[in-house]
Amino acid sequence: MAEEKVQEKKKKEKTEKKAPQETKVRAIILVRILATDIPGTSPVYAGLTNIKGVSWTISNAICTILGIPKNKKMTELSPEEIEKITAFIKNPQIPEWMMNRRKDMETGESKHLVTTELDLAKDFDIRRMKKIKSYKGWRHTLGQPVRGQRTRSHFRHGAAIGVAKGKARQIAKPAEGEKGEKKKEKK
Repeated sequence: MAEEKVQEKKKKEKTEKKAPQETKVRAIILVRILATDIPGTSPVYAGLTNIKGVSWTISNAICTILGIPKNKKMTELSPEEIEKITAFIKNPQIPEWMMNRRKDMETGESKHLVTTELDLAKDFDIRRMKKIKSYKGWRHTLGQPVRGQRTRSHFRHGAAIGVAKGKARQIAKPAEGEKGEKKKEKK
């Protein structure tokens, strides 16, 4: 009996030792600017390009004008710097040639659009082209390339247009009986 009690105690000790161990969990730190999540490990120069409408050129201008080092990590930015970046992106003080919406059709002014504003403007432009039935509007409607790209081997939707190799060989090779008959007819 004493031996059984000793064995039971050992089993209890083993189960207690096998308690859940702590697992290492890597926290992913994100910085949110203009409704866009930017990985905290990326440098400011590269991280800002994750925002739709901010190119490498605009990102460079932001870093230069606001005096933020390009290789500084996104997590190292202070809340004041993040607010400066947000304010600059909303109202950029950059040359007109850097803006993505020069001489707007409706207002005639140049502006720089980002995030959902850029998507909406692009969508309205495409709708306008379709409505007036311009060439580009027709190409958008048909799902074809708009800017003069070739269509012979690209922009194929659905089943590929062309001949499958296996079927091509079967069609090209007539049955053996047909060969003999054709030879006889020629003579």
